[in-house]
Amino acid sequence: MSGLTYEIVQHDGGWAYKVGTVFSETFPSHDHALAAAKDAAARQSLAGETDGITYQDQDGAWHEEVADGRDRPETEVVDQPPGGRS
Repeated sequence: MSGLTYEIVQHDGGWAYKVGTVFSETFPSHDHALAAAKDAAARQSLAGETDGITYQDQDGAWHEEVADGRDRPETEVVDQPPGGRS
């Protein structure tokens, strides 16, 4: 099973959470970004429906797969509070 880390970071004049290289929207405060990251991480872990999916890869080839709705990633939120305090 894969894992996703939601990291709280300063971004674009405010705060955001980041997963890999992708940033969320910018929030006005650290606490808002932290709450949004915790919510997103919790929702990411919820089981869904098993269904067929079709997608195109970076080379333009199309693929069909069955996505198991129970195969959800483990998530964690990594927080560095403002000012570096823990």
